[in-house]
Amino acid sequence: MIAAIPFPPLSPELFSISIGSFEFALRWYALAYIAGILLGWRLASAAVKRAALWRNDAPPMSAEEVEQFVTWVILGIILGGRLGFVLFYQPAYYLTHPVEILMVWQGGMSFHGGLLGVILAVLLFCRSIGAPLVPVADMMALAVPPGLLLGRLANFVNAELWGRPTDLPWGVIFPGAAAQDCGQAFGEFCARHPSQLYEAGLEGLILGGLLIWLAFARGALKKPGLVAGLFFIGYGLARFAVEFVRQPDAQFVSEGNPLGLAWHVGGYGLTMGQILSLPMLVVGLSFLLMARRRA
Repeated sequence: MIAAIPFPPLSPELFSISIGSFEFALRWYALAYIAGILLGWRLASAAVKRAALWRNDAPPMSAEEVEQFVTWVILGIILGGRLGFVLFYQPAYYLTHPVEILMVWQGGMSFHGGLLGVILAVLLFCRSIGAPLVPVADMMALAVPPGLLLGRLANFVNAELWGRPTDLPWGVIFPGAAAQDCGQAFGEFCARHPSQLYEAGLEGLILGGLLIWLAFARGALKKPGLVAGLFFIGYGLARFAVEFVRQPDAQFVSEGNPLGLAWHVGGYGLTMGQILSLPMLVVGLSFLLMARRRA
């Protein structure tokens, strides 16, 4: 038996109430979304209320406009995240089951799709109030990491999106037949990388802490594009790296492609998560170049 950590006795549900045949459950994943949005809203509001943090002491919008903006962002997250999952990961299935596209309670959200939805919401809202796009992107980049941290922790609680099998001592024995299906090479139980916690630490805690420090203590918001650029590059690198130990999406796994690479030549290639992270690196570099020109 290899050294490993048993999965703790966690329930995906905070509580549930049954009334006849109807059952209402508050899940940690939903709570993570709500708390992440609230924390992001508070961070954005705190930043725009301190005019001295911004170039020419001019925040991109008022605290009241930030409050209105949250509604647009929520719609972008839900619609973009769901449609991104449908289009990027299981288009063939949902093409034959279109009604299930609306069943968001069954799970299935894509960060990259949610990001595209938020970008569209940002463009539309900024156009409606005449706000400058680049400083708004900096404000948004500052607000996103808390939601990433809480969302990945909720993935761990749900015992989903676990990593590849490992014999490292911090491997976790996740419950369920799918998590335990990794052959005989790993002993009686299958321990896997807790890739959700890797992402929570890299994308949420470390990246978020760095951006907050730069914005509130080092004047990074005075250089439009710097915070947004660092966010896109930081997230892209973190996600690209974690994909090496993350369990591949089942629809990409086959007998000739056990690593689940979405693009590969001669056994080498990239997962879908890595492919979708490459444009983020390009966007991040573009923002950094923009910030350097405006410095």
